[in-house]
Amino acid sequence: MEHHFQIMVADATHYGFAQLICDEMASSAQARGTGIARRSPDYIVEKMREGKAVIAFDSQGFWAGFCYVESWSHGQYVANSGLIVAPPFRKYGLARLIKQRIFGLSRELYPQAKIFGLTTGLAVMKINSELGYEPVTYSELTQDEAFWKGCQSCINYPILMSKERKNCLCTAMLFEPAAQSVEAPPDAEPEPMCLTAEIL
Repeated sequence: MEHHFQIMVADATHYGFAQLICDEMASSAQARGTGIARRSPDYIVEKMREGKAVIAFDSQGFWAGFCYVESWSHGQYVANSGLIVAPPFRKYGLARLIKQRIFGLSRELYPQAKIFGLTTGLAVMKINSELGYEPVTYSELTQDEAFWKGCQSCINYPILMSKERKNCLCTAMLFEPAAQSVEAPPDAEPEPMCLTAEIL
């Protein structure tokens, strides 16, 4: 069955989906046994209010996916976080479409920023690679304490700390605008990763 999706920058009309988004993030992470930094519905609403989130719906108007932008170190680093696709719409390439859209939004809002992600998912790694990300060591990511504090609710946090934040189960990936000329893909309109992990 073919699905058609509408992916847009979230706004005030989407606040009512915040709890659903948070619940799906939590249940997906639990089902996969992977870590995900928890975020509250209020935090999701804040990202929508700031114009730093994209939301997806199917042709019937059912919520299908979500992702948001976070900035760290005074805008020098940006993360595309909390990627989630609702179970009925997985395996249709929606995660790739959402990632393209949020990547384009990130480049528009923070054109000079390094965009990074931490993920345990192979599919997300492949999508990131297509967008121009490259695997890096944790030392190349933001050292902003606020970012790493977000890892505290992840089940793998003890591992991260035992490694002195030098590595963990997530793979770190980074897009550097100064080193690459890669822009958002043509089909990713500029308007429309764990908090610290990205989930499908």
